[in-house]
Amino acid sequence: MYYYIRGKLTKKTPTFGVLDVQGVGYEIRWPLSAFSSVNEGEEYTLFTYLYVKEDVQQLFGFISENDRSLFLLLISISGIGPSTGLAFLSSLSSSEICSAIMYEDVKTVQSVKGVGAKTAQRVVIELKDKISKLQYSGELQHSATPAMAQDSAVTEEAMDALVALGFTRAGAQKSIKLITKKHGNDLTVEKLIKLALKQN
Repeated sequence: MYYYIRGKLTKKTPTFGVLDVQGVGYEIRWPLSAFSSVNEGEEYTLFTYLYVKEDVQQLFGFISENDRSLFLLLISISGIGPSTGLAFLSSLSSSEICSAIMYEDVKTVQSVKGVGAKTAQRVVIELKDKISKLQYSGELQHSATPAMAQDSAVTEEAMDALVALGFTRAGAQKSIKLITKKHGNDLTVEKLIKLALKQN
């Protein structure tokens, strides 16, 4: 209903902020990443999501469209509500979340408060392809980290090839992580495969 709201920040706490828009104060729940990025008295645009359930209406806001997109993906998973979605973005950066999901790092996903082993596995299984597609289309972007430095399509293609060549999937993932950390982010599929084969 509200894609974004722009106004003057009149109050901020670790869990919510108040944006004044022409005399109307909107209470907006947000992750810690938003709290640490803003100052009272200044004007901001928050990308929002209106949560409605029975007699509850809550407005959630994010500094970037990227965080909003990731939040919506997370709460689409059974067992993850808006509060847990905020916990993800308060505990981990969007890059760390994407990296953990793409590389099936269930332990990192499970480190978020309120996320058990089964829910963490669902997050990885159900969101891996969605995040890959969104990143590839440009709808979901994040700054590269060593664990997620390579373009997702290139990484997947190289990984599939390495598995076909006898690598375990975990072994292929580990090799690609080490290669991108050492050689950078702009490697072709062919170069990734050659370097991985040289490691073994």
